[in-house]
Amino acid sequence: MHKSLKWSVIPLTFLFILAACNNTPGESPAMSSEPSASQLAEDPSAACAVLEGGCFEVPAGEPLTVASALAISGDVAFLGNDTNFGIQVAQEERGQVLGRDVEVLHEDAGCGDAASGQTAAESIVANTAILGVMGTTCSRTAVTAMPVLANAGLVMVSPSNTAPGLTNPDHEQYGGPNYFRTAYNDKVQGAAVAKYACEVLGVTSAATVHDGSPYAEQLQQVFVDDFAEFCGGTATSQNAIGVGDTDFHAVLTTIGAEAPDMIFMPIFDPEGPLMVVQSRDVPALADTIFFGADGVKDAGFIAAAGTIAEDIGMYFSGPDLSFGSRYTDDFLPALLEIEGTTEPLAPYHAHGYDAYNILMDAIVAAWVGDDADGTSYFAKNLIVEHFATLTDYDGLTGTLTCNGGDCGSEEVSIAQLQGGVYTEVYTTRSAS
Repeated sequence: MHKSLKWSVIPLTFLFILAACNNTPGESPAMSSEPSASQLAEDPSAACAVLEGGCFEVPAGEPLTVASALAISGDVAFLGNDTNFGIQVAQEERGQVLGRDVEVLHEDAGCGDAASGQTAAESIVANTAILGVMGTTCSRTAVTAMPVLANAGLVMVSPSNTAPGLTNPDHEQYGGPNYFRTAYNDKVQGAAVAKYACEVLGVTSAATVHDGSPYAEQLQQVFVDDFAEFCGGTATSQNAIGVGDTDFHAVLTTIGAEAPDMIFMPIFDPEGPLMVVQSRDVPALADTIFFGADGVKDAGFIAAAGTIAEDIGMYFSGPDLSFGSRYTDDFLPALLEIEGTTEPLAPYHAHGYDAYNILMDAIVAAWVGDDADGTSYFAKNLIVEHFATLTDYDGLTGTLTCNGGDCGSEEVSIAQLQGGVYTEVYTTRSAS
């Protein structure tokens, strides 16, 4: 009850301002056709009628409902399920919000097929009870999901999208003003890989492999550009493969003929582990450094190619998970108990935790009030505004501030597989 009373101040203040702003010049409040502040306070549905974008309505006795739109089946299910487990930790820890239970509906937004993002989004908007969305896992599915969600006034916060174009208003794949992420922008990851290759590994030439997805194509391009800028590194070739391809001998042989020091391959399972396994059939690549990214830094890769990756000393970039004692002592044990594992399935569980909690805060901030029947009203534009103005949020993954959709920590980790575990060998945090 205290929680509701605390937040009741916000809607009343907001409504007084709204009523004042809706008076036309020279018109007294008594003459205005708009409802007065006192009327709005008594009838929050009236406030919603004059709000741009309107409100979500939650009937009395119903839970607050949000959705996750992640990859929870197929070859990259490790990524989406790991994130959902992080969301579950946050949900169980937080409990009720505004005196209501919270229900999380899980849609499978896939990864390899961009259209699956649109399909998931269409299923979500068909359910008018949903107040916000956590997703998608992969950047390519965000591109098709966001127009559908934004048209319904829904915000989406992704725990694992990293493609730079999604938060760039000048890019054709811009997610729009309703799109946010708690993951980093791959401008950060690409730069970290380039610096590590130059400064630590002494690499002067590199080939890249991508699968045409926004994530892979944009990340490898950031690497190529920064590799040239930081140390004059040469990109011997930038190679595209297809999602679903299974034979990579031809592209590996072509790359081997170029004799690069390194191959940077920010792709996904199963193409990633298949490429590593098949590289052992190309003698020219015997001494080439292989470098993957967060798209393959998961349990699925270890199961498919872990032994070979360890033998060749393969590197992987991904988010720095050195989040401190709150992560190691409280969050991680709860996560691993749910996952039933001794190590996390993938790297974006804590980002899912933060996405859930920020979304809950946004819903609370957007509460207009309850009517006499107990229906709660939440201003759609205020949910978006909460994200857009988020500053110095004390998240599990760090102190988060949203800047044009980018809300995530900018710390990157480099790891190697050692004893079947991704073992950190470098972080941008320690290097700064």
